[in-house]
Order: sequence, then C-alpha cells, then structure tokens
Amino acid sequence: MAALYSEILLDHFRHPRNYGSLAAPDVSNEQFNPLCGDRIRIELKLDQAGVNEVRFKGDACAICTAAASLLTELVLGAHLTEINAITDAQLIAALESDIQPARLQCVLLPLQALREGLKSYVFSAQQNQRF
Repeated sequence: MAALYSEILLDHFRHPRNYGSLAAPDVSNEQFNPLCGDRIRIELKLDQAGVNEVRFKGDACAICTAAASLLTELVLGAHLTEINAITDAQLIAALESDIQPARLQCVLLPLQALREGLKSYVFSAQQNQRF
C-alpha cells in the first residue's frame, strides 16, 4: 500500500521543479478550485518538436503543488500528442501516494489547467488558419 505522502510527493512539494513564469508563453491557463482554494497556472513554450519550456505557479496544497511539479517533468520535451495521452490515472500513479477520493481534485487541477490551455491553443491556431 502506498504511503499517504510518498517521498516523491514530498520531494516535489519541498523542491518544486519548473516553478515560475515564462515570458510570452504559447500556452497559459490558470485553474482554481473554489472548494479548497487551490490555484495553479501552467505555461508552455512550444516548438516543432513539442514543449521546450514549461513552468507552473500557484498557491496550492502540498498534493496539488507536487502534482504540478511532477506534471511539468512529464511534459517537458513531449509532443502535443503525447501530452494529450496523459491520463488522470497516470498522474495519480506517478505520485506514488494513497490519494483519497476527496483529494483527487488536488492532483488533477494542474492537468486540468494543462488540458484547457492546450485546448485554447489548438482552437486559436485553427482560427488563425482560417484567415
């Protein structure tokens, strides 16, 4: 059985990777959970190969912060098709912690921000191709 707060979760919370903001990101989205107060922004810089820079910033609990940090490591260098294939279950499993149902939204908020940001990016790119 996984620990409530695994070493991976605690390490990403205490030493978040890719924390901060990007100048002129290609993808940017912020999500807020009004039930617990977590707020996370995900930003990406893209090139032909995929994600060449990623940052996150927010005011969130340990689980949400760790999930955002871990998610940035998963998407760095990935192509958009690989990012779109990341499932809720993969992110939850990557934390190697016993995440209770009431805390699942904490894990998934960064992934929601990423998905919504990519959706807006793709929509904008499609609109620009029409003109």
